[in-house]
Amino acid sequence: MTGATRPPRGFTVTLCRDGRQFAELDTEWAVLHRGCATATPFQSHSWLHSWWLSYGTTGRLRVILVRRDGQLVGAAPLMLVHRPLPLLVPLGGGISDFSDILVDDTDRAHTLGALAKGLHRAARRAVVDLREVRPGAAAEALFDVWPGVRRRLDDSVCLELPAEPIDDLVKRLASPRAQRVRAKLRKLDALNIEERAVAAHEVPYSIEELLRLHELQWRGRGVTPEHLRPRFAEHLTRATQRMVRDGDAALTEYRLDGAVVAANVTLQSAQLTGGYLYGADPQLRSRKVDVTTMLLRRDARHAAESGRSVISLLRGTEPYKSHWRPDTVINQRLLLAPAALRPVLSLHAAQVGARARASASLRTLLPAVPEWRQRLNDWRAGGRW
Repeated sequence: MTGATRPPRGFTVTLCRDGRQFAELDTEWAVLHRGCATATPFQSHSWLHSWWLSYGTTGRLRVILVRRDGQLVGAAPLMLVHRPLPLLVPLGGGISDFSDILVDDTDRAHTLGALAKGLHRAARRAVVDLREVRPGAAAEALFDVWPGVRRRLDDSVCLELPAEPIDDLVKRLASPRAQRVRAKLRKLDALNIEERAVAAHEVPYSIEELLRLHELQWRGRGVTPEHLRPRFAEHLTRATQRMVRDGDAALTEYRLDGAVVAANVTLQSAQLTGGYLYGADPQLRSRKVDVTTMLLRRDARHAAESGRSVISLLRGTEPYKSHWRPDTVINQRLLLAPAALRPVLSLHAAQVGARARASASLRTLLPAVPEWRQRLNDWRAGGRW
């Protein structure tokens, strides 16, 4: 590790640029992740390092690390890109619903000060572009103490529910809809669909089956192209296996008459749980099974039993989510730069605004069909059609 800065007394700040050294941080990173109350599953080492192995570019890794008396107490997992301006962006890219930094809660103010100084040095020629920052995240506190120029923009819309059992969530609904949901739950019970928690050593086969079902359920309806690529399968398998092992994820199979008809990856942190990706056999629709209600019942029960406070429906405002009358949460996009890069930050912010306006216009012009909606989302996330 290189790039030591001048941190507050008692702290050291280093810059990790080597993938092998990043891999070796797994144990102490896990301690830090659990010590940061606002962390989401997408800041776990298992998720980030697996993402780097599948999507990272050699020479671009930039992870700022803060230690106090040798203990890791802060981290900003970033990488350098050129789009075309030089940017420092979070690891995790477009397949992560939230990004953030990690700050141990025991000495938050000093750690944030050290992290800000380290990041300020690392960003001397680049704008820091933190996308998909959930309200209340540690990155918000970093934004408040940033010593240079900064800009706050809106990013994706997420929907959230309280971590309550499904019967309590149904009470949030208007009476006619609540009656329909209760009928769907009775239908599920009558079919005797079996839930099975997948053990860590079984994850590779189960993820393969999940992705097969996912492709099958979306065939002809605009599947997200990235979900069909080998690099995504490798990442999801590797990350899920480690996260199931560590309690940061659950993989559930649903069986009907002995056959797997659905599978779902749920990611979880100290306060939050969220269904990340599922696959379901289209035959369930013909049998009038409401798959999303089936998945939500399991996730809601597990979240309530484990003491978590939030069920995140993650990014997007699809109608099936809105039916549950969730709370709307708007992620933030935080732009940071040294004062000398004020013109560069302003230019980047203007480009971001132009892209947002263009996507809003496309949303009103394109047909409201899944294929075009997905192409629009891909364009917004990566700038490619």
